[in-house]
Amino acid sequence: MTTVPTTSSANWIRPLGATGLQVSAIAAGGGPIGGMPELFGYDVPERQGIDLVRDILGSAIRVIDTANGYSAGKSEQRIGAALRDVGGAPADFLIATKVDAKDGDYSGERVRRSILESQDRLGLEVLPLVQLHDPEFHPDAGFERPGGAVEALVALRDEGVIGHLGVAGGHVPTMHRMLDTGAFEVVLTHSRLTLLDRTADELVDRAVEAGLGVMNAAVLGGGLLASRTAKPLYGFRAALPEILDAARALHDLADELDVSLPDAAVQHSLRDPRIATTVVGFSKPERLSRLLGSLDHPIPEEFWTRANALLPSPGLWLDAA
Repeated sequence: MTTVPTTSSANWIRPLGATGLQVSAIAAGGGPIGGMPELFGYDVPERQGIDLVRDILGSAIRVIDTANGYSAGKSEQRIGAALRDVGGAPADFLIATKVDAKDGDYSGERVRRSILESQDRLGLEVLPLVQLHDPEFHPDAGFERPGGAVEALVALRDEGVIGHLGVAGGHVPTMHRMLDTGAFEVVLTHSRLTLLDRTADELVDRAVEAGLGVMNAAVLGGGLLASRTAKPLYGFRAALPEILDAARALHDLADELDVSLPDAAVQHSLRDPRIATTVVGFSKPERLSRLLGSLDHPIPEEFWTRANALLPSPGLWLDAA
């Protein structure tokens, strides 16, 4: 672990692996921007989403991470509207998106259509970073086969439509299989490198050794580390009783030491030198400024020592089975 970068520190902007891309230590997650009430429990009006993107573009954050499928395309649409409002993406800003299946189709042809949809919504002719999204949910898609999604993505990169390729998902064995293809330059893991779970440790080590950029997402575990009243979910699934107990203990520890547990969950990822950027979702502008301001107030070492002792055993982590 290392010190937490602040928006004014020299390591706030860092390389994304060997891609040549530069990223800020925190990336804005595009999921809430489009409004996902079924996941987050509340909606985001269109104008609020567009204005939020404009606030992000004007902040120290230099990355937005979205996806074709977020809110049935509304996330990309609102990002595109904000980009038009300000005359295009700033030169130092990275718009990252992901290809998604549609109606169960995750073929090479579907990937090409997904890219066309994203180009149209975002208003970008070249997509700087595109990731294959959630491959674990499509075990029979044949990603690696001739004519499959991976081949299509590589071809689009060769054609200059895509700048760099990544893979974004949860299930670590599937992510290892995707890295076996040798096609990807970036890996995004979610829910598996947090205060409650370290499933992705070996995956991240492998990625860093290979020169891949690493993005870490869902560090709040889907809400469990954000609030005591959050839905009893972890990693977007029903949480085990032991995980719920550990989350309550972390909330108790944070209260005892006068620490914001959501801030600690983010800073836990920021302290890891292997992580290029930590993806945090925002739906309101005040949350953006509050989080960036919190980086100037490091979490005391006592918290990290005691929180590490509360980490559930590996047999309880996601993908343990």
